Amino acid sequence: MHGKTVRITVAEAIVRYLVAQRTIVDGENQPLFPGVYGIFGHGNVTSLGHSLEMHREELPVWRGQNEQGMALAATAFAKATRRQQIMVATSSIGPGATNMVTAAGVAMANRLPVLFISGDTFVSRLPDPVLQQVEHFGMPSTTVNDAFQSVTRYWDRITHPAQILSSLPHAVATMLDPGDCGPAFLGLPQDIAAEAYDYPESFFETVTHQTARPRPDTAQLASAAQVIKDAKRPVIIAGGGVHYSQAEAELAAFASDHHIPVVETVAGKSSLLASHPCYAGPIGVTGAGAANAVVSKADVVIALGTRLEDFTTGSWTVFDASAQFVAINAARFDTTKHRAVPVVADAREALTELTEVLGSWSSEQTWFDQAKTHRGELDAFVHSRVSDDGVWPPSYAQLVGLVNQQATTEDYVLTAAGGLPGELNINWMTKGIATFDCEYGFSCMGYEISGAWGAAMARTTGEVFSLVGDGSYLMMNSDIYSSVLSGHKMILVVCDNDGYAVIERLQTGQGGASYNNMLADSNGTGTDVRVDFRAHAAAMGALTHEVSSLSEFEEALASARAADRTTVIVTKVRAKDFTEGGAFWQVGVPEVSERSSVVAARESMDAGLKAQRPGV
Repeated sequence: MHGKTVRITVAEAIVRYLVAQRTIVDGENQPLFPGVYGIFGHGNVTSLGHSLEMHREELPVWRGQNEQGMALAATAFAKATRRQQIMVATSSIGPGATNMVTAAGVAMANRLPVLFISGDTFVSRLPDPVLQQVEHFGMPSTTVNDAFQSVTRYWDRITHPAQILSSLPHAVATMLDPGDCGPAFLGLPQDIAAEAYDYPESFFETVTHQTARPRPDTAQLASAAQVIKDAKRPVIIAGGGVHYSQAEAELAAFASDHHIPVVETVAGKSSLLASHPCYAGPIGVTGAGAANAVVSKADVVIALGTRLEDFTTGSWTVFDASAQFVAINAARFDTTKHRAVPVVADAREALTELTEVLGSWSSEQTWFDQAKTHRGELDAFVHSRVSDDGVWPPSYAQLVGLVNQQATTEDYVLTAAGGLPGELNINWMTKGIATFDCEYGFSCMGYEISGAWGAAMARTTGEVFSLVGDGSYLMMNSDIYSSVLSGHKMILVVCDNDGYAVIERLQTGQGGASYNNMLADSNGTGTDVRVDFRAHAAAMGALTHEVSSLSEFEEALASARAADRTTVIVTKVRAKDFTEGGAFWQVGVPEVSERSSVVAARESMDAGLKAQRPGV
């Protein structure tokens, strides 16, 4: 082997390599891997855990309470840093590893980088079967860690010490690739983790990474520019890729220069300030009718950094059948959807070069005026939803409005599954760029609290607000204690509607009977028992408030902002009062049923599908 070597364990080599990776964040040299979320057990405590302890100042470990929760925190951390830094999530073998599979799915669906490292069984197989090993009789090399293959962008099991010389750089490159970005997984067998090897010292030299910014192909750019120039009614859909490219300023300038209205996806929300003259609102199922009206009239749709999921496209019913798509995305896969004119490129660079090609071109004033009219309709609609109507308990929208009213330009708001994504997406008027996180790629219940912990760790200014329903709270809440333990403050608003109300709405809205969603229609003898969320949160060390009026809610928000640690505000909400205004959504409704309401719902679904745009 050429050059100097150092004889260390595989686990130690992994830690030293991670410490050596650096990146540039806002002009400053920072660790690419600023920390680890970890729960130790056999498989990762004696080797990897030992090395992490030896490097505790360079690569601190934050103790989670549940492996899924800590990995969700890592995912939210990546979103809050706009993919500029990556957290590690490590677990033992067996259930510790499989607990993280769901979180890996969240990171994968949302194109976010997380490095998962789980312990694994012995490569030698001499002590087999070991504790927590699931034996596959005909595939002895298969372990539960193979489950990560479907939810990670890069997957490897280290079966020889030399493998990390190849695997670690490939994992890092994948997580930093703007087109292929997603989580990476390393399975670390117990015997291999402890094995020593003579590693080249050069492997541990400091490397400062800069994320690539692929420029558009000139021919693709020319084709896209011609389609845009021919447009009479163009619209831009701003997706999450705008944030990861940090192209918000370029988007604002491009839209203004060319008089193009901008709608946002859930992932792209806060790409523009709500005060921007080109902002037309949120698109899709969890969007607003006024914004969808703009999109429905567009003849050219510029899909900027979005993967065009069904909640964005209304299951592909919100567009005019003849609308032409121009897809600008760092991921080639996303540029080929629905016969789009593809531009495989970084969003910021593509907008910059498109501006040069388009020159002084702009859309017709009458089109821009139409979009402004619809924007006025959106403002009036939101005002009607967030205003106090004197009724208690409040609607979701009223709570969102009060949090929004008190928020500063530095504050960050977060939510995930259930009814809250729609409420926030429609009723939240952005005051600061990149200050919104709604996990609606995987729609993972439980992200709200764990994700807020991760976001609080990533954010250096402002407060992190998370709105969470009672169902998600019950599903995963222990990271309230994690935030108190680690000293990373967040403000949680627990909206209690006595069940899974938004799924009950879908259930009954498609003709079914209310069943097993609301607490009152669940099986059992304790359906009248309710959880004391305030007492529960207080037991985990949080400061708590329970409110019974909107004025008390405002006072609690002010108190939470002034507090020095995580604060939980509990309030009842109206179970049936959701903000409506979004687009059609295709779900599977039974083709035949003995219930007439289901038959009617199927007929309505079939009628809605007549507007569906077929893809290729």
